[in-house]
Amino acid sequence: MGAVDYYRILKVNPNATDEELKKAYRRLAMKWHPDKNHQHPVRQDEAEAKFKQISEAYEVLSDPRKRQIYDFYGEYPLNSNTVNKENGNGNFGFGNPKEKDKKGGATATESKLACSLEDLYKGCKKKLKISRTVIDEFGKLNTVEESLKIDIQPGWKKGTKITFPEKGHQEPGTTAPGDLIFVVDEKPHAFFKRDGNDLVFVQKILLLEALTGKTLNLTTLDGRNLTIQVTDIVKPDYEMVIPNEGMPIAKKPGKKGKLKIKFDVMFPSRLTTQQKHDVKRILSEDDE
Repeated sequence: MGAVDYYRILKVNPNATDEELKKAYRRLAMKWHPDKNHQHPVRQDEAEAKFKQISEAYEVLSDPRKRQIYDFYGEYPLNSNTVNKENGNGNFGFGNPKEKDKKGGATATESKLACSLEDLYKGCKKKLKISRTVIDEFGKLNTVEESLKIDIQPGWKKGTKITFPEKGHQEPGTTAPGDLIFVVDEKPHAFFKRDGNDLVFVQKILLLEALTGKTLNLTTLDGRNLTIQVTDIVKPDYEMVIPNEGMPIAKKPGKKGKLKIKFDVMFPSRLTTQQKHDVKRILSEDDE
């Protein structure tokens, strides 16, 4: 905490809820309101000072953003009267910005950027509206809104970071806003699963098809129709690999990973006596 302990002024603990803060403020405001203490001059001055402290404390602690800054830095730049008289430089309420920079400087803000697998396959442009806090020349915290454009490149992976210098929040004690960092987060896809630069597709197939073959028709992430002939017998753990039909490789333009097709063989729930006889006969002949 800083020199002024707002929690102590309101007589609440640092974990106080919004409702507890409200009750504490109302109780103390009733006690120290200047209109209730106008009969005694000395008492009037004390009451005005106390009421101002109480109101200031509640203004900060009842606002989630201001409370967060106060909890972290111990002070909050409420107005231009909070001038640092020691050095006379007009750094309102939070010391010398250069000294703050030496100690750690601005803090970067990270935010997830949700992208579909199609976005990461084809690439796309995203336009985002952001809202951030900055400190003006008078030390006042202001909220500004603006739009940012992000070019998603084909092949980007989950965890890829896009940095916008000085587009994050500005905290008291810093000379500039922190960086804003977007971290790519991949949404689950209904059919494809990503495995590095490869794509995995699970194909359900009947037992008959697993033994005799099947023609697969797949729609790729960029909308193409892909026809694949399955001619081998699909055995347990069988995997079909199609080269150059996986994800684009970001660092190798024009190249792609593999498409891996895994099979889920669906066995019949029952067989008639005749069908069982036929299966035994066919398999016995095959063994010969």
